[in-house]
Amino acid sequence: MGKADAWRADGKRTHARASAAKHRSALAGTARSLAHPAYQRLLAAEPILRRSIPSLIVVFLIVVAATRVLSLMTSQDEVERNARTILALTAADIIRGYEHAGDTPEARQAASSSTLNYARGFSSLSNHHVLALTDAKFKVTAVSPDQTGLLDRSLEQVIIGGQPLFLFGERAGVLTVSMNGEEWYAAMSLMPDRSAGAISMISHEAVFAEWRKTVSLNVTLYVLTAGVMIVILYAYFGQASRARSADRIYLEAHQRIDLALVRGRCGLWDWDLHRGRMYWSRSMYDMLGYEAFDSMLSFGDVAEIIHPDDGDLFALANRIVSKQTDQIDHIFRMRNAEGQWVWMRARATVVDPDADEIHLIGIAVDVTEQRTLAQQSEAADQRLRTAIESISESFVLWDADNRLVMCNSKFAGDVGLSLDDLAEGTERRAIEQRMTKFVSERRLANSNGPFGGATYERQVADGRWLQVNELRTRDGGIVSVGSDITQLKQHQERLTESERRQMATIHDLSLARRAEEERVAELADLNTKYMHETERAEAANRAKSEFLANMSHELRTPLNAIIGFSELMASGFFGPLGSERYAEYARDINSSGTYLLGVINDILDMSKIEAGHFTVDREEVDLAPLITEAVKVVALQAQAKAITIDTKIADTLTAFADKRAVKQIAINLLSNAVKFTGQGGRISVRARHAAGALMLTIEDNGCGIPKDALSKLGRPFEQVQNQMSKNHTGSGLGLAISRSLAELNGGSLKIRSVEGSGTVVSVRLPAQQHSQLRAA
Repeated sequence: MGKADAWRADGKRTHARASAAKHRSALAGTARSLAHPAYQRLLAAEPILRRSIPSLIVVFLIVVAATRVLSLMTSQDEVERNARTILALTAADIIRGYEHAGDTPEARQAASSSTLNYARGFSSLSNHHVLALTDAKFKVTAVSPDQTGLLDRSLEQVIIGGQPLFLFGERAGVLTVSMNGEEWYAAMSLMPDRSAGAISMISHEAVFAEWRKTVSLNVTLYVLTAGVMIVILYAYFGQASRARSADRIYLEAHQRIDLALVRGRCGLWDWDLHRGRMYWSRSMYDMLGYEAFDSMLSFGDVAEIIHPDDGDLFALANRIVSKQTDQIDHIFRMRNAEGQWVWMRARATVVDPDADEIHLIGIAVDVTEQRTLAQQSEAADQRLRTAIESISESFVLWDADNRLVMCNSKFAGDVGLSLDDLAEGTERRAIEQRMTKFVSERRLANSNGPFGGATYERQVADGRWLQVNELRTRDGGIVSVGSDITQLKQHQERLTESERRQMATIHDLSLARRAEEERVAELADLNTKYMHETERAEAANRAKSEFLANMSHELRTPLNAIIGFSELMASGFFGPLGSERYAEYARDINSSGTYLLGVINDILDMSKIEAGHFTVDREEVDLAPLITEAVKVVALQAQAKAITIDTKIADTLTAFADKRAVKQIAINLLSNAVKFTGQGGRISVRARHAAGALMLTIEDNGCGIPKDALSKLGRPFEQVQNQMSKNHTGSGLGLAISRSLAELNGGSLKIRSVEGSGTVVSVRLPAQQHSQLRAA
């Protein structure tokens, strides 16, 4: 309880910290206002900086290359100057040494070799230098050891381009000459009397050999540096591309998660129970209408907007801390920014139950619409139950597993049980074992509906008679409606008794002619009573038809609500239902309600016709477009079975009848033809004038009708039972309604059929108004 008390204290201290929080928020807002522009400028400049990196590297490489080129060119000039200086100095030194050797030719000849050897000893000279002494005619008298081939040769013949040297000596400076096809630097000094001269030479190749090595080394280093920089640049851009791709993937994933949370009307909760802090996703703030911010919420902040009647957040946290539970699934109300209460369902689980710091992650879903829809569905169900309870007939609905779905108190009274004994989900067998047995029970006839059904006459223990109509629903269940026919049975008994008495009277009259007048009077009296009872029976029959019409009308209103709400639930118009089973139940409710509404509409039409409340408005009807519309209605059903519908009706054919009635007749007959025609069958629709009337014929090559069953067709709730009809739905009212509508329009309906070959249905309608008047 220590942490729970600490959380409660933290919630109480929330208001006390409000002013300090506002002050800190103001400081943070000031710092953000100063740093944000600079940060935004940095973000704006970042793409430019990233794109400028290759240019900067190229500029860097160009600068390095230019610097090294300039440096190497300077080095080349310096090497050349050094070589020229050394050549000039060496030639001058050789002449000075030769000049001091003596005046005699013998002395100078002895000194020439020593002077050259002395000059070769200079540290700045290399083996590539050529040193030589010449006489007045520039004939080589002494030469360095590695160029002995020049001895006794004239330099004027050996050296090309050396004339300035021979003429001016030191004043000609260092010149570039050609010897043996190779470029040389040459410097020459002459004796004052031009009796001898000294020449020093070195080839261009030897002068720049080391410089060329330096150039090669620099080029190699530059190429390696450039290669490394390019590799680094490639790696940088590759890494940057992968980083951008990762950022894009992260951003897209984050956006998808946010979009999924917003579309799903749910928010992410991250609870740190150890520190008493909670993180909300942005979608959570959007659901409640609060302004989103990045800081964590305290438990006290969240507990303040939770409805006090829906649970204590601190008590729930304490249960988790004490490890009484490791998950949460709780429905509660939260106050939004407008002060309204929003129903939320929070589901969370502990990330690591064995960790010291307990941490939960979960979601909270807005279930306000689901709760509203559930309440509306509950209200609709309650209205349906109230409507069923208010009818005067007994009503019971069993599911496909013969378990009770719903019933009214009239049914409970008929079977002698209390409503407590009729709990939803109770098996039918168990109810039948406990209920009061019927005094008598007789099955009248099968209704041959789309899923099968039956009609029973039952006498209950209190003497009342019930007519129970059982119909199978589309999902395999059974709906049973019981009407009280006690008075009708009493009338039938009276009629039977009257017939018996009449027969006895006739028998007595044949035996006693003497009491003939008395017997005739008694017979007339009995006949009067019989006629009176017959009229009462017919009145009761009309009352039954009117009652069925009223009952059908009363049932349609709640059924429309059920169908409408089930369509909304199945389509998820106000959000998902939460479980796929609920969507399946909604579709089952919709299909069952639609089927029951169709049955009720057929009963209502038939009841109106029998009660004489169905009025027709006869006019001249163009038959061709009307039949075309009827064919379109059944086109999808025919297409599913690959049935061909051949229609040949002239555009000039007209009938004098009610347009709506003719269309309903055509749709009913075409629907029956499609229903009882096998895969790949054929249906033919023809119309012609015959004897002042319009004959509409619909012929199919379906399963056909047995000869002994033709007389039953056209009666209400009559349907032929065969192998083909077992797989099809129908209330048995289609032909009856069509026959009645044809007769109301002054026409007739006939059926011809051969079992296994097909059926031909002919409808005769007045072609003109005068024909209808003569028929009337």
